[in-house]
Amino acid sequence: MKIALGSDMRAELVAAVEAWLRRNGHEPVAFGAIRPGDDDAWPSVGRAVAEAVASGECASGIVCCWTGTGVSIAANKVPGIRAALCWDAATAAGARKWNDANVLALSIRFVSAPVAEEILAAWFGTAVSDDDGDRAMIAALRDRDQSVAPSSSF
Repeated sequence: MKIALGSDMRAELVAAVEAWLRRNGHEPVAFGAIRPGDDDAWPSVGRAVAEAVASGECASGIVCCWTGTGVSIAANKVPGIRAALCWDAATAAGARKWNDANVLALSIRFVSAPVAEEILAAWFGTAVSDDDGDRAMIAALRDRDQSVAPSSSF
């Protein structure tokens, strides 16, 4: 499965995420500082990864910056994206299960490589809830995305 992976800087965490993806049969598609010639500003990275996911080019995305907040904010500006900043496996599992999150945001400052591996295992190992109430809330977000006209800039 193709996974968009973007960061505004090269870091041990990003290398560990890329290695985990490859070991687990995924094909990382690089954006930002890990893709030669790409814009590595966090707004551009968040948007590029989100657009790759929203277009269907990639099944899901992972964005990284120092705090994880900037890239998650930028990603969430793209209609159809539900980016979640996760710092542990339980949060990642909840974001997938209850929110159908499709972009994982990680803090380079806070998340260690071993914790990232736990987060990734939970993220990719958790199915979206089939509870009617949970599905209705996710549908409400989709409806909101469809009612907002896309803009060419943030």
